[in-house]
Amino acid sequence: MIDQLSKQATAPAEDLMAAGDVAQTRHAAIARACAMACQAIAPAWPLDRAIAVNPHWSRIGMPVRRVAARMAVLGGIQVFPPRDRQLLAWREGRITAADLAEALRQLPAAQTAAVTAEQCIAALQAGALRVQLPLLIDVLDNDPQRHTRLPWRQAITHQVSQTCAAYFDEHQASWQPERSQGLYAFWRETLQHDHGIGLLMGLPHIGRAISALPATVQDAERWVIERLGLPQAVWADYLESVLLTVNGWASWCAYLGWQAGLAGRQDSHLRELLAIRLAWGVLLLECKDDAAARQAFGALQQAWSQAGAVLQDAEQALLPDEVWQLALEIGYQRALAQQLAAAHVHDAPATAIEVQAAFCIDVRSEPLRRALEAAWPGIRTLGFAGFFGLPVDYTPLATEASRPQLPGLLAPSMAVGDRIVSSDPVQRADDAARLGAASRARQARFARADQWLAASRWPGAAFSFVEAAGVAYVGKLGNWLRPNRQARARDDLAGLSTRYRQLCRPQLLGVDLDAKVALAARVLHAMGLEQQLAPLVLLVGHGSQSANNAHAAALDCGACCGQTGEVNARSLAQLLNDGAVRQGLQGRGVHVPETTVFVAALHNTTTDQIEGFDLDLLPPAAQARWLRLQAVFAQAGDQVRRERALSLRLDPQASHDALLDQLIRRANDGAQTRPEWGLAGNAAFLIAPRRRSMGLALDGRSFLHDYDASLDADGSVLELLMTAPMLVTHWINWQYHASTCDPQRLGSGNKLLHNVVGGTLGVFEGNGGDLRIGLSQQSLHDGERWMHEPLRLTVVIDAPQAAIDAVIGKHAVVRQLLDHGWLHLWRFDQAGLQRYAHASWLPLTLNSGS
Repeated sequence: MIDQLSKQATAPAEDLMAAGDVAQTRHAAIARACAMACQAIAPAWPLDRAIAVNPHWSRIGMPVRRVAARMAVLGGIQVFPPRDRQLLAWREGRITAADLAEALRQLPAAQTAAVTAEQCIAALQAGALRVQLPLLIDVLDNDPQRHTRLPWRQAITHQVSQTCAAYFDEHQASWQPERSQGLYAFWRETLQHDHGIGLLMGLPHIGRAISALPATVQDAERWVIERLGLPQAVWADYLESVLLTVNGWASWCAYLGWQAGLAGRQDSHLRELLAIRLAWGVLLLECKDDAAARQAFGALQQAWSQAGAVLQDAEQALLPDEVWQLALEIGYQRALAQQLAAAHVHDAPATAIEVQAAFCIDVRSEPLRRALEAAWPGIRTLGFAGFFGLPVDYTPLATEASRPQLPGLLAPSMAVGDRIVSSDPVQRADDAARLGAASRARQARFARADQWLAASRWPGAAFSFVEAAGVAYVGKLGNWLRPNRQARARDDLAGLSTRYRQLCRPQLLGVDLDAKVALAARVLHAMGLEQQLAPLVLLVGHGSQSANNAHAAALDCGACCGQTGEVNARSLAQLLNDGAVRQGLQGRGVHVPETTVFVAALHNTTTDQIEGFDLDLLPPAAQARWLRLQAVFAQAGDQVRRERALSLRLDPQASHDALLDQLIRRANDGAQTRPEWGLAGNAAFLIAPRRRSMGLALDGRSFLHDYDASLDADGSVLELLMTAPMLVTHWINWQYHASTCDPQRLGSGNKLLHNVVGGTLGVFEGNGGDLRIGLSQQSLHDGERWMHEPLRLTVVIDAPQAAIDAVIGKHAVVRQLLDHGWLHLWRFDQAGLQRYAHASWLPLTLNSGS
């Protein structure tokens, strides 16, 4: 290509220096615009570590309606609930006239614009807003024959996506690509050998243009921006729009950047992906004649010269959508407020507490906690984040794999690994030898499995291997046709012989006694368990059970980075049962009675069964209490299963054994697309003592975290809760919200069509297109109706106003979430509930919804 900006060699030195300064300034502006576009993309975690993420997380510095306008204009993405669904909710009475009137009263923008209920109803009837601005590839794709071939936008997305799938794959393909030169260089080389893309796009001579590709990321960015001729004010918006065409892969690259940031590093993959998409513009320009290119540039420049006005108009046009969003939420909030106001608050339990059970705050724990307390007054439950305060990563026995067991917002600072621990103290002298034997046996079994699988990887042996091994899959197919009643699989023990399984226990490694004591003290303080401990304290993590499910980790504990809570619960129980740790706690003023024993357990959220761990290490009195609990677990689990039965289309009147059998078989059914509903329906987060919610049927829609302000004089625990669990629940809430509002762009589509990419990276819907992020259709819709209502989270805190205000004032992220409308915040006051609105507290006045 000819450089139009080249200067004559005879130009004065001052002019050359000035031109150089101008070029450097312009290059710096281009780099800033690219960085701003990349910063707008939120991360998406891999399948094996799946956690829920707000896909708009990087945009919370703007009000929700402005983000909704930007997503519509830049990416054709729906942020608020679709108007047709809101219209149905209005006609069916889910949103009442009182809800709509209250929303109009609460929303300052609606008051300023004097919006009426009639205008809001008319907006719903007018249908969806469509205002997306075009990209260069769109205006260049103006060939009269374009309807006879694949649209260029679609073809480019497919090509870029397939390239990324090959580049980032580290687990699926037997032959791995050369990655040392980076993603952009890999793409250039791949494209040079792709002889089909020209036919797909109707550009048989595209091969000649490939040699014109810019050699570096910076060259691609600069060349395209210079050629576009767009105003500098819209550069970042245009580049963000470009990234949204491959939002799935952009989110994956943002995850790599997120992880690098936690480790104090930088990652360039997202910037390289942007350069790839921009460089496609170079290719297409080379394939167009000058007249067509000028016409395309004219159309593009005309459209984007109005970008500011288009964005402003879209934001104004979406005001009714914001009203309806709030009206939908008020309909739920009214019932929640009535329940909380009517709760019978007890200062102290009437019955002596024999068992305390700490559950994850996950909404699926709420029905079981309520059922346990109803089944036996001697048990008291509490809610705590499911990683139980352990900032750890975990390495299974005899492996080099390491995975985080904590929220994605945090980086692990401690390690957990498996050790052999005999229940008989006399035999513990030989545990080190047993550990070595178990490790060698497991590694040998893994090696044999690798050799067996390697036989299928060579092209010449592939077909014969299938013929020889195919009979081995008959059993698996039979189980799909008639699912068995097997217990939840424990993958961390795969390949470990039976005699070592019971003795293999996760423990904190490389942590001295002082650090252990400090960790134990922090956890007990955060859980409110520094005093009045029961004889038996259960640490109940949770995990799901399903078969043939690429998104299985999304049903496990998000607080454990898409893992079950088993490792954390077991590690913490052993820590808190350690005599030396308890002695150290005593020196810090934390008294754990000798009679108190901590027990790790797991709540299976698919079957609502509770499984205990390391029970052979318990003293006789604790074992007796555990055995007594089995009848309580059975009764409570049966109650919850009956509550859930209708949503799963099961018979709630079935016998105890029959209903449990159906759920277990459902969990083992390889053809089951809805093993459970996960966190569908989540809508509220209660940070308060258990007495505020005791006995309330919150329908599995509320996260519950215990908090007693009287034990938190300095407000440090409240600060932790509002900057960690509250953010995690917000992420969960908005992933469900986004996947429901725009299942095509922010959900992963139809589960039946999913193909796993790169082993763990994500899924394609079918065999191509962008990497799909978010929740599948089957996790949100039962085939007839949506099982999740897209409501912003309502957080209710029982704490002094000054303490809450202090946290808001200290943390910009919390302020942004509140001031920009990403969640609702209430607090308990002596006179009743109050709501946070525009940096002030107002009485919550939700009148009758009739």
